[in-house]
Parts: sequence; structure tokens; C-alpha cells
Amino acid sequence: MSVSVRIPTILRTYTGGSAEVNGEGETLRDVLRKLDADFPGIGARILDETGRIRRFVNVYVGDEDVRFADNLDTVTPAGVQVSIIPAVAGG
Repeated sequence: MSVSVRIPTILRTYTGGSAEVNGEGETLRDVLRKLDADFPGIGARILDETGRIRRFVNVYVGDEDVRFADNLDTVTPAGVQVSIIPAVAGG
């Protein structure tokens, strides 16, 4: 399924400055694999060494936080927007 993936500013060096790129896959896992194949290295910034979404990275499929859905197995229907959002901390 073709989806759009919103890329945060901090990761745009991997996408040549693009804020949004096309992605493909039936699940978020598939989309992230394709994203890393198209933009080598970006996957390691989103997923940790165990293959899980990094603690300080939030990922949404549509308006749904995947941590409260099926995580990497969240279905990505055609046309949905996947948003990668680094968590912001401060005081």
C-alpha cells in the first residue's frame, strides 16, 4: 500500500531535505523497511538495536499512536499518513 511518510527536521538529512516521502507496505514494519532501503541509515534512527521503536520516537499512522495500536504490526492502508515525531523533553 502506498502511504506518505512525514519526516521530522532532524532526519531530513537522510531524505535530501524532503519533509515528506512516499512509503510502501501493508504494515508499519514494511513501511519502515522500505524507508530504510530508500534512505539508508534512517531506520537506525527510528528503531533500536532490538528492532523496536526507539523510546524517544513517536510514530503515528493517521491519528493513532502505534504504541496504543499494534506497534510495528499496525496496518497502513493506502493513502494514510505515517508521521515520525521525535519526543521533546525539557523543563
